[in-house]
Amino acid sequence: MKSCFTKEAKILSHNEKETLYRKLLQSAEEQYRKLQSRIEKVDDLMKEAESLVAALESDSFWEEEEAGTAGEQNIQEELRSITAQEQELLRELSEMDAEDERDLAEMEKLSKMERASLEILQKYDFTEWELMEWSEQQAVFNFLYDSVTLTVVFGPPIDGEFFAARPSRSITSLDFESFLDEEEAPPSSCLVQRLIFQFIESRGSWQDKCPTVQYLPQALFDISLVVNRCKTLGEELEFLQRWGAKFHLLETDINGTEVKLLFSSSAAFARFELTLAVSPDYPSAVLPFRVQTHIGNIGEKEVAAVLSRVPVGHHYLKRAVASINQDLLDPQDPR
Repeated sequence: MKSCFTKEAKILSHNEKETLYRKLLQSAEEQYRKLQSRIEKVDDLMKEAESLVAALESDSFWEEEEAGTAGEQNIQEELRSITAQEQELLRELSEMDAEDERDLAEMEKLSKMERASLEILQKYDFTEWELMEWSEQQAVFNFLYDSVTLTVVFGPPIDGEFFAARPSRSITSLDFESFLDEEEAPPSSCLVQRLIFQFIESRGSWQDKCPTVQYLPQALFDISLVVNRCKTLGEELEFLQRWGAKFHLLETDINGTEVKLLFSSSAAFARFELTLAVSPDYPSAVLPFRVQTHIGNIGEKEVAAVLSRVPVGHHYLKRAVASINQDLLDPQDPR
């Protein structure tokens, strides 16, 4: 049963890959049709040119032309016609070569897009849950090093519906429970846990969204996505708490779902506190922030200018801190 749910979850994460391959195939087929059309056109022109040359070289042609008083003029006209067709053929071949180069450039562009998309898909091709129990009564899934548990209670089988070659089951409840010891856990782990349960509560009734086991793979995927993102945020915070001095980061503090970063640089004659409000959407949205200046003239305006150049995405917090350090606090900065 675990392998079945794993396959279902992977199918959901690979839907975008299927769409991308379909677009690439359509583009390749279109390029192939264009190339075939050009080849047929060139073949027709070549056959016509060969026919004219053969006619000129044939003995009967020359005998007929010699017999007529206008033979020489006819030959000149035929030669001019052949020359004109040859030039037209060369022009079309040149245009085809140029178009082929454009097509190759477009296919190379599509290939790069494919590689970039595959890298993204591989980055987010994850399964953050572990199946701990599956029985006639319930299923139990663990997330985030067994600190979050999802218990799914089954109802009676549904007539005429099947899942994984078995009769489908209704779901009577989905219950989430935290097993994190917040008194012993580091602040970053507590923040991750808060964000995960903030997401869970924001979705309302999970039983309404997941009435039967057919909907369970999608629910597991949605939870895994948030768990993965929040776990990455926790790892970023642990990194900054350990190596923050490299970025003139004097202190990293967590209060609820806010992250407070105290920057200090004697070279830049500045000390200020940046407070970021994080949410389960991290890192797909810009973080609201505020700045409190203690020393110097670096304030909200200066920090906002730096953060506006930091795109959202993977490791947003680390990249934002690095940009603030480089643009505002680096000793080599002309400021």
